[in-house]
Amino acid sequence: MTLGGAINCAALCNTAVNPPVKPLVFANFLAPNMTSVYADVAARVGKALGLAAQLIEGRGWEQLRDGSVDVAFICGLPYVRLCREQPGLLRPLAAPVLDDGRCEDRPVYFSDVIVRRDSPFSGFGDLRGRSWAYNDPDSFSGCLVVRHYLLQLGETEAYFGRLTFSGRHQESIRQVRTGEVDASAVDSQVLGVERLRDPDLAGELRVIATMGPSAVPLVVATASVLEAVQARIGAALCELGREPDSRAVLARGLIRRFTPIDDRAYDDIRQMLAAVESAVPSR
Repeated sequence: MTLGGAINCAALCNTAVNPPVKPLVFANFLAPNMTSVYADVAARVGKALGLAAQLIEGRGWEQLRDGSVDVAFICGLPYVRLCREQPGLLRPLAAPVLDDGRCEDRPVYFSDVIVRRDSPFSGFGDLRGRSWAYNDPDSFSGCLVVRHYLLQLGETEAYFGRLTFSGRHQESIRQVRTGEVDASAVDSQVLGVERLRDPDLAGELRVIATMGPSAVPLVVATASVLEAVQARIGAALCELGREPDSRAVLARGLIRRFTPIDDRAYDDIRQMLAAVESAVPSR
């Protein structure tokens, strides 16, 4: 992903009186269709802390390692991998509770298998030998959960006739919609936001299978952020949604609120990752 420029969220420090204060740098490592929502979230957290804040698009995991990013919106799979590679690098702050009845007011989400509405497919079993788009190898809902599901079925990726990597959920949705691939598994939140913004999408795609629930993508702080500040950021996130204006902001991303989250919530992803990594490579 390219940087494309920072979104300045708040400038609350009077530098004419006080010395400059380093702004909180938030980074979005999730779908671009959430950037505007997370920019507003970053602004509100910065305001609550009395600090300037800015949101950038995440370019790579080195930004988390070198401290150039303070807070990140990140998928559970790279979170688990980064914690394994460098314990103490990241601290979970909060996770969204999505406006999806299937979530039952919990910080979980799903991987929805989508096909064109006019396709003949009615279930995952109909996709043998068909073309499939993964999102990215670092995607849980768009890659790992599918590989784990195939493993449970006693299958390998040879189950599909043709495999491609789209690079992001929105591109997977586009490729299925245009018929470039037969099917893909996408983040249920991303799909919901796309449907919200493009009502025609619901008439063009169908969900024929669902994997989950699984621990939802989360908000983390990097080791460069003082523990006291981490705690304040987490508390500010969890305060969002109490006022009508912040509820309206979160609703654009199908988020009801943020809730505290513990590292152990991602053990389901760790278990799936271990199972897939221990399996014989499929190709």
